[in-house]
Amino acid sequence: MDFNKQIIDEFRANNGQVGGYFEGARLLLLTTVGARSGRPHTTPLGYLPDGGDRMLVIASAGGAPTNPAWYHNLRANPRATVETGVLDFDVEAEILEGAERDAAFARAVEGDPGWADYQAKTTRVIPVVALRVTGPPRSNAPSGGAYLRLVHDGFRRELALIRKELSESGRPGLGVQLRINCLTVCQGLHHHHTGEDTMMFPALAERHPSLAPALERLTREHGRVAVLVEELKRALSGEDPQQVRAEVERLTDELEAHLTYEEEQLIPILDLA
Repeated sequence: MDFNKQIIDEFRANNGQVGGYFEGARLLLLTTVGARSGRPHTTPLGYLPDGGDRMLVIASAGGAPTNPAWYHNLRANPRATVETGVLDFDVEAEILEGAERDAAFARAVEGDPGWADYQAKTTRVIPVVALRVTGPPRSNAPSGGAYLRLVHDGFRRELALIRKELSESGRPGLGVQLRINCLTVCQGLHHHHTGEDTMMFPALAERHPSLAPALERLTREHGRVAVLVEELKRALSGEDPQQVRAEVERLTDELEAHLTYEEEQLIPILDLA
């Protein structure tokens, strides 16, 4: 309990980033409703991107003989909330069964053999739970500029994790989970830039005509990033990790320059709103 509270406090204080055992991991906070108490319970968990609007969590409990409390809570009430350090989501849990569960667990083991070690410690089949987003995201950012920075830092963090995974992979080809991680960040970038192009930029252009040159440049850069995203997706359809690594590096470099310029130009304006 004390260990979890320390992680939770650090997670919330640092927008999802923690040190120690979970440093550099994909981590979320899952808040469930207690099956017996009816009170909210928050648990830090590692997760796997699953593309679209789902995240996967694994009820390993470190290989303990019984399932963790948060799993029992979700069986009793599948509605929960997730904090990612960038956004909060309402989710509904689905316990994966059969071949779907086995494939998801195999993907987890592919990325981290520690999951297999946990399974070897227990006679129970370790459950895999899909958390499906059921509503619009929420943010506790104090200003529009702070929100933009959080979103940008989320992309930076995810690309850093993908680069690390690519450099550490001992596989001759590309792992399934690694492909999904890449495709998930590609999808996220598409949605983020589409939202800026169709909503945020037109609103800023109307209120701040002096921003027109910067907004035009940012829109052009969105097109360039979109091209690089498509080139990465084409590389992911093959089996050459070196090509994927090269495309991830190109995308990361281009995107970092874009995000930095956007922050310089827009955060001061957004913080005045």
